[in-house]
Amino acid sequence: MRCGRGRIFDVAVDARKDSETYGHWYGEELSFENGVQLWIPAGFLHGFMTLEPDSEIIYKCTDHYAPECDGAVKWDSCDIDWPLDGITPVISEKDEKAQEFAAFETPFTKDKT
Repeated sequence: MRCGRGRIFDVAVDARKDSETYGHWYGEELSFENGVQLWIPAGFLHGFMTLEPDSEIIYKCTDHYAPECDGAVKWDSCDIDWPLDGITPVISEKDEKAQEFAAFETPFTKDKT
């Protein structure tokens, strides 16, 4: 993940059920100016929020898009410290209807992702 324009806060959450860091998250601000990129490994959930209007997100995937594998976990159910200072989040309908992380039945393990 990288940001081609604007700024985003990008997050990865470990969803490998036998991992010692299961449920832990890591977040990083990505912007064109700072040039920071974030690699999201297999078995991790991914989310982001824009911090500036008209932000552009650039990413590569390890395989073709498979809509039947697309899922969602509620954005505020992973104890992520989102940088919401003065920001009212605008959440997509899909993300608003997503399940809580505690109810997510992960298919991922540490050795098989």
